[in-house]
Amino acid sequence: MTAATHSTLFPQVPDSADAVLEGLDPEQRAVATALHGPVCVLAGAGTGKTRAITHRIAYGVRAGILQPSSVLAVTFTNRAAGEMRGRLRQLGAAGVQARTFHSAALRQLQYFWPKAVGGSLPRIIDRKIQLVADAAAACRIRLDRNELRDATAEIEWSKVTQTIPADYAAAAAKTGREAPRDPAEIAQLYATYEDLKRERAVIDFEDVLLLTVGILQDRHDIAEEIRTQYQHFVVDEYQDVSPLQQRLLELWLGDRDSLCVVGDASQTIYSFTGATPDHLLDFRNRHPAATVVKLVRDYRSTPQIVHLANGLLAQARGRAADHRLELVSQRDPGPQPLYTEYADEPAEAEGAARRIRDLLTSGVPAAEIAILFRTNSQSEIYEQALADAGIPYQLRGAERFFDRPEVRKAGIALRGAARFGTNDTLLDDAVDLPSQVRAILSGEGWTPTPPAGSGAVRERWESLAALVNLAKDLTSAKPHATLADLVAELDERANAQHAPTVQGVTLASLHSAKGLEWDAVFLVGVAEGMMPITYARTDEQIEEERRLLYVGVTRAREHLHVSWSLSRTPGGRPTRRPSRFLDGLRPGSSATPGRSPYGGTVGTSGIERGFGTPATAVAPRRTSRTPARCRVCGRTLSDAGEMKLMRCDDCPSDMDEGLYERLRAWRAEQAHRSGQPAFCVFTDRTLIAIAEAAPDDEGELARIPGVGVRKLNRYGAEVLAICAGRDGDRQDDGD
Repeated sequence: MTAATHSTLFPQVPDSADAVLEGLDPEQRAVATALHGPVCVLAGAGTGKTRAITHRIAYGVRAGILQPSSVLAVTFTNRAAGEMRGRLRQLGAAGVQARTFHSAALRQLQYFWPKAVGGSLPRIIDRKIQLVADAAAACRIRLDRNELRDATAEIEWSKVTQTIPADYAAAAAKTGREAPRDPAEIAQLYATYEDLKRERAVIDFEDVLLLTVGILQDRHDIAEEIRTQYQHFVVDEYQDVSPLQQRLLELWLGDRDSLCVVGDASQTIYSFTGATPDHLLDFRNRHPAATVVKLVRDYRSTPQIVHLANGLLAQARGRAADHRLELVSQRDPGPQPLYTEYADEPAEAEGAARRIRDLLTSGVPAAEIAILFRTNSQSEIYEQALADAGIPYQLRGAERFFDRPEVRKAGIALRGAARFGTNDTLLDDAVDLPSQVRAILSGEGWTPTPPAGSGAVRERWESLAALVNLAKDLTSAKPHATLADLVAELDERANAQHAPTVQGVTLASLHSAKGLEWDAVFLVGVAEGMMPITYARTDEQIEEERRLLYVGVTRAREHLHVSWSLSRTPGGRPTRRPSRFLDGLRPGSSATPGRSPYGGTVGTSGIERGFGTPATAVAPRRTSRTPARCRVCGRTLSDAGEMKLMRCDDCPSDMDEGLYERLRAWRAEQAHRSGQPAFCVFTDRTLIAIAEAAPDDEGELARIPGVGVRKLNRYGAEVLAICAGRDGDRQDDGD
């Protein structure tokens, strides 16, 4: 059974409800037939989640269980909603509403506003940045274009997290959010912005949700009318729901439980917008009777790519990592991911272009190839490398480098200085081209050190820094280069980057690549400082960076190239190192000390039925954990590997050496039969822990970290037999 997730062709309309279920795998079929009560679908990348939920809706409609007009399916982009509507039509379920949260709320708001408030709905502003600028002027706060964009983003975040202006500073501090300006200034700006909206009788994008929530909370008659209309709800990409969207969903539902949510906590990469996976992870607590289905059969990527994706998540920490899904590829084997280390960034870009040329020659279409990077500022060097190689390309989710406002403005400043620089006092102390460029661009926002945070100010700085670096490169190649030479170089590069307007290789940031896939993916710049990004400092931020790389890996179907460079420029000091996320995964590297690439508990495919009912069930209480202490010396343990052994690495081991060797031999045999690395069976530390504990029963074996329910069920009897000295009792598990 396959799920051709990247095909745009749909099958003929099934002739019956049962025909809708044809071609679904067992877990997808379980989703499609779970039509009563709350349902939670945990769907890994490439597992056919859209296929599963559209077939679920269609099966319910075709079987007469769901009325098309009573179903509301919500997602986050118009593209996803349109794709869902198209699939439903092809499955014979026309009439089902598939919309974004905002589209659904706006439709309700427009209909009920005259009844709830009176008059016509206020005008919705297309772009709020001008109103933010007016608010800044009223507050006597000077903001440039990029600072305006960042301040606007802060207002949007505040509204989707239901934070009022007076609470902004405290909320930003509590969540570890770095404000682009003094939090008190942002709060003042936010309050003034809201006042101006009221004065001008306009509302913004977030107000559509806020006002709908307000009406449903205050007018029970309207809430009941909507609940009568919509009896069944489906929410896609549930890990990206904001607190405001969750509140709206709860009001739509009322006291009913006819809800199906679909998501993957390991693909939560938009927390900076207010998205949180907590609603997905807490679903079973809120709905104890829920049916939980896990989709882990990956139809998109080859086993080699899936193996890397699993390895990335296996090293993760945090709540989302505790609920990770271990994917199982359903495709035939393909080439191994390629890892390439380059001396410098230009060599890395040229290397990617050469490999892309080889793929094109072998028959891979240019539209099925993507170069993915962490920040938009990285695009320019790859645009140039592709242009030099005559390879057409397209940019997604970013302006062309030379079309960016800060780059165009910097170009004007550099061109003016090249003509009249002798009269510019800024250049009095500049002794060479790089220092001249730094002096000129300091007036445009460039500083010797990057700004804190990850918004537009940071992106603007990175664009200007790329021009500074270009001046350094030009000077290295041409020691007596002048500003006029740099301007000429910029003109040539700008002309060369204008590729033909045809579909070509996609250049995209990792964030903008979410939801897309290609036959071949080049993950570039995968080095410390860029992945994770330098301003990711907290554990939560680091883990989101890891998930971002995971999203990048899982965009590839067959070919995956991962690369990094040791220095920025040719001849530069090789001070960079590959991303820590690749430790233990790329050839020649070792895992982070004390942690295994495949340790811990993972989710496997299957179906979990709910326990109890919402009326009587009580959500499980969290218990506080006592510190783990060494069983030999009593020291508090913090290293994951030491906690697995329950002793310090330096403390003496009471391991049965003979038992350990028998376990190693058994593990090697298991790995050979299953065709997977030995550590996928049990890690070395888990084997040591088993040999030290010498468990007598399943209870003792289950308490050893790294065993887990899945491995206990699969290997428990054999391991206990080996511990008891009965090696001959081992059974073939059929692998």
